[in-house]
Amino acid sequence: MTNAELAWRIRHHAIEMTHTSNSSHIGAVLSIADIVAVLYNGVMKIFPQEPRSAHRDRFVLSKGHAGVAIYAALAEKGFFPMEWLKSHSANGSMLSGHISHKVPGVEFSTGSLGHGIAVAIGMAMAAKLDGKSHRIFVIMGDGECNEGSVWESALYANHFRLNNFTVIIDHNKLQSLDICERTIELINLATKWKVFGWEVLEIDGHDLDEIKAALKYTHESKPICVVAHTVKGKGVSFMENVVAWHYRSPQGNDYVKALAELEAARP
Repeated sequence: MTNAELAWRIRHHAIEMTHTSNSSHIGAVLSIADIVAVLYNGVMKIFPQEPRSAHRDRFVLSKGHAGVAIYAALAEKGFFPMEWLKSHSANGSMLSGHISHKVPGVEFSTGSLGHGIAVAIGMAMAAKLDGKSHRIFVIMGDGECNEGSVWESALYANHFRLNNFTVIIDHNKLQSLDICERTIELINLATKWKVFGWEVLEIDGHDLDEIKAALKYTHESKPICVVAHTVKGKGVSFMENVVAWHYRSPQGNDYVKALAELEAARP
């Protein structure tokens, strides 16, 4: 399966899952679909039949509300049966609305923003202390960078030269109910992370080749921050850059139109 095919499948599953469960955050899921596809389709070392393998790379979705994207990728890569996706957010389901570590292939449950990156840094530090070669990846939101724990984590990772650690910022410029700069002004994310001592790469977060090159890149002594410029709701025209799709669920004609657009764009 190509990266483009997996990204398409993640988007398709996401529309179906959020429709069936009448759940939120489809915009945030579509935003990271390309990044998630590349991560799981050749960048990370993963072992679907042995999810807790000591040799695996670790991934934490710090923006846990976009967990549908990870569930879809894990199912497509064989971590659990595809049938599980139909139970998303149902009472008693393994697949909770915010991502859960009870699911095979999920390292850590997240939801409270700013927590995932801090825990992932602990994983990176542990790998260093144990002399292990696996890498640790985190996807976090640009709005999430409002959290103070993010910048404490950034200082720590630089201080301890965690060059096995890569943070990908989903920089779609929207958060919750407004654009990021009107919520809390962060000015320039790339510059901020550079000042905190990180090696920073800025990419088009929907260009699969750019994503792959950035995620494979390592530095001899610095942690990596990939600022991925993305479009919230990417892949469904009427959802793109529309803040309402942070919480709205694809129902009725919206659901039909979203599936039709995806089908027309199938690689």
